[in-house]
Amino acid sequence: MAGSSSTFVAALTAAAFATVGFLAFQASANVPADLTEPQASASSTTTRAPRDTRNPTALPARSGTGARVVYSVDDDRVWLVTEDGRPTHTFQVTPGSVDPLPGTYAVTSRSGAVTGTDGTPIEHVVRFTNVKGVSIGFSAAVDGSAPVVDPIRKTGGIRASRADANALWKFATIGQRVVVIR
Repeated sequence: MAGSSSTFVAALTAAAFATVGFLAFQASANVPADLTEPQASASSTTTRAPRDTRNPTALPARSGTGARVVYSVDDDRVWLVTEDGRPTHTFQVTPGSVDPLPGTYAVTSRSGAVTGTDGTPIEHVVRFTNVKGVSIGFSAAVDGSAPVVDPIRKTGGIRASRADANALWKFATIGQRVVVIR
C-alpha cells in the first residue's frame, strides 16, 4: 500500500510541476511589449533634450511631466521631479558600462543592501529596466566609492553618493516613472 501511495504522490507532484512550467511559459510568451521595452518615441532616441546653456544643472526641457526621476545619459545627471514639475534634487552619477535607451520606464524593484555586479557592497538600489540581461538601476556604494568601469564587464549600476542615493530611495518607490534622456 505504501508503494502505491508514494507513486500517486510522485505523479501528482510531477503533474503540478508540469502545469506550473506550462503556465510560466504561457505568461512569458504573452508579456505585453510595454512591460518589457521602453516607451520611447523615435525622436527621443535620436535627439538630445534641449538644455539651458546658462544653467547646466537645470531640468532639461521635454523631459516629461508629473512626478518622475529624470536621468540624462549624456550628462550623467539625475533630477527628482515633483508632480507639479518642480525639480527638488539634482545630482551627478557615475554610470556602469551599459546605458539604458532613452524612454519612459517604471521602477520595478528595490533592494536595501546587496553586492553590486562589480563585487562592491551597495545600498538603496532602485532598478528600472534590463538591457540584454543586464539590470539597470541606481545605487550607492556603502564605502562611498565610485565604480571602476571595466568596458569589457557588463554592468548597469548607476552610482550616486550615499546622500543622493538616499534621496532617490525615498522618492522612487515601485512604479515611479523614470525618464531617460540624452
